Amino acid sequence: MRTVKSIGLLTAVILLASCGSSEKKAVVKVEKNIGIQMYSLRDDIGQNSENIDSVIIKIGEMGYKYVETASYWDGLIYGMNPEDFKAKVEAANLIPLSCHVRQDMLENMDDVWAWWDKCIATHKAAGMKYIITPSMPTPETIEELQVICDYYNKIGEKCNAEGLKFGYHNHDYEFKKVYECGHTMYDYMVQNTDPDKVFFELDVYWCKKGGYEASALFDKYPGRFTTLHIKDEAELIDNGFVNFEDVFNNIEKAGTKHIFVEVERYNYSPVESVKRSLDYLNNATFVKNSYSE
Repeated sequence: MRTVKSIGLLTAVILLASCGSSEKKAVVKVEKNIGIQMYSLRDDIGQNSENIDSVIIKIGEMGYKYVETASYWDGLIYGMNPEDFKAKVEAANLIPLSCHVRQDMLENMDDVWAWWDKCIATHKAAGMKYIITPSMPTPETIEELQVICDYYNKIGEKCNAEGLKFGYHNHDYEFKKVYECGHTMYDYMVQNTDPDKVFFELDVYWCKKGGYEASALFDKYPGRFTTLHIKDEAELIDNGFVNFEDVFNNIEKAGTKHIFVEVERYNYSPVESVKRSLDYLNNATFVKNSYSE
C-alpha cells in the first residue's frame, strides 16, 4: 500500500531510443503527484453513485495519485461504508486523502456537533487526512462572520483531536463581499481563524473570478494554503482564464502540500476532460513532481 510520502517520489518510465549511432538516449516520462476532486466526474458517477466502482478504476488508470470526495451522507461515502470505499480506492492504486462536506449551524448545536463527530469518524475510517467545507452562507455583518470563524475553529479542534485537518474552500463571493471595516469576507476569514485549526483550500479559478490572483494571496497569507484546486473554465490548458504558470511559480510561499484538479464544465466527456487536465500538468515544466509531505 502506498503512503502519501511514497507517492511524492518521482515515477519515471525510461524509454531507450536510437540516436543514429550505437549510443542510446534516455527519455523520461514523468507522472506527478496530482489528485482529483471527484466532483469532476459526477456525471459519470451517477446520481446514486451507481457507477462509482468503474470511475475509481479509471481515475487510477489515468495516473492520478489521490482523491478528494464530494459525496457524504449519514456515515456513507458514495453510498459505501468508509472501509469499503477505502479498500476500493486503494485497490485502484489511489489514496483517499480529502473530502468536501458541509454542515451549517442550526438552532440545536448539539445535533450539529453530533453530525460532525460522525462525519470525522467516517472519514478517518476511510483513511482521509483532510476534511474541507466547500462553501458557506454569506453573513451580512462582521459579527455574523466572526461567529462562523469561531465555528470553524471549533470544527478544526475536533478534527485535530482525531489526527485530521480542517479547511475551507472558496468560491468567488468571498472576495466580492466587503464589510464596513473594509475587509473582504475572505480576508477576514483568513485573519480570524487559527492557522493551527483551519487551513484554506484555494480554488485558483474562483479566486480569479473574484478579482484576485492566487500568487497575490500567497504573498499576503504565506503558509495558509495547504491544498489547492487547480481549475479553469473547462479543461486545463495554456492561455486559459487562469495563469497556471504564475500560480506554480509562486506556490512555495503558499505552504501547499497537495493539489487537486477540478473540472466543472466540459468540452469533452468527463473522463476525457480530467485525463487531458492531468496530461497538461504532467507535461508542464513549471509544475513540480511532488506537492506532498
